Parts: sequence; C-alpha cells; structure tokens
Amino acid sequence: MTKRVQSKYKSNRRFGLNLWGRPKSPVNKRSYGPGQHGQRRKGKTSDFGLQLVAKQKLRLYYGNITEKQFRGIYEKAASRKGNTAENLIGLLESRLDAVVYRAKFAPTVFAARQFVNHGHVTVNGRRVTIPSFVCKAGDLIEVKEKARSMATLLEALQSQERDTPDYIEVDPKSMAARYARVPALADVPYPVMMEPHLVVEYYAS
Repeated sequence: MTKRVQSKYKSNRRFGLNLWGRPKSPVNKRSYGPGQHGQRRKGKTSDFGLQLVAKQKLRLYYGNITEKQFRGIYEKAASRKGNTAENLIGLLESRLDAVVYRAKFAPTVFAARQFVNHGHVTVNGRRVTIPSFVCKAGDLIEVKEKARSMATLLEALQSQERDTPDYIEVDPKSMAARYARVPALADVPYPVMMEPHLVVEYYAS
C-alpha cells in the first residue's frame, strides 16, 4: 500500500467517513479513528472544531489542496457576488482536475491531478498541465490520443462506482467532456455531506 493510499485511508478513519465513497475504504469496517485511542468516546465539538473539520474535509476531498491555495480559493469566492459558500463550491468544481475526475477520466481526484500534470489533457484544443486551471462553462476537455489506451483511464470510464453529474457532458467514445455549467452545491454528488457555510465561517471569524 502506497503512502498516499495509507494517508487517504487514515483521513477517512479520522473523520469517520468514507470521504470519496470508495468500496475499499477501511472506514466501511472500522468507523472509529486510527491509533490506540481511536475508539475513545469523543466529547462535544466546539463551533470552531466543526468549522475546522468542514474545511479539512473539503480541502482533502479535492486532492488535499494546500492551505495557502485553499484560502486563495475562498478569498476569490468571497470577492464574487452572491453566496460565498456556493461560489466556493463552484470554484472547486471548476478546477481542471475536478472536471477530469467527474468525467471519469481518472479513478480518483489524486489520479486526475497526476493525469493533468503529465500533459494528457487539452482544454479547447490547448494542452494544459495545471490541475488548478479554472474551466469555464462551455469549455471542451479532451484526452490526448496517446493517453486514450491507458488502463487506468479505461477502467475509470467503465467503473460503476460513481455517476457523471449532469453539468459534465461526456462522450466516452471520443473521450471528451464539456463543462456545461458551474454547479450549485445541491448538484454536486458528494458521498458525504459537505458544509461550505462552515468553511466560510471559519475564514470569516
């Protein structure tokens, strides 16, 4: 088991949640935390604690984004008109690695990041190697010809583990996806409940 897989599994057990909804997650069998004190009863969590957990869950879900980068996304969301929590989700879902993951071109968001890093994806015909690249509604994301026979890609496309949301229009034959629109929180198929309003409270306090 790789260090990254171990880290993901440990995070799942720390939160007591199957964060990515994967059938192999150990939290499915052991819902308590890791370590010798994992089964201890926990006291009431403070408001700050709840806000911190909400932030950590969301940050980890999108590939363990660094704190600096995640705060930058929040500040961008706060500077826009409308609901900051909804803006935050919209920005996170607009990341190229998130779109690649939602389109089922990669089995995990971590694999999607690597897929983009290695130059296997184009946006509107241009090669993009930055996972945090922000896609716009109507953008066409395509898998490059050389990468279309990769085993991980083919397995991800055929996987029944998760469905493609309706704001991503996928053509599996041409291995292309169109980012149809920026989703609202209610549109995003999270396996667990996300609470972006608590993230906003965390940074605003």
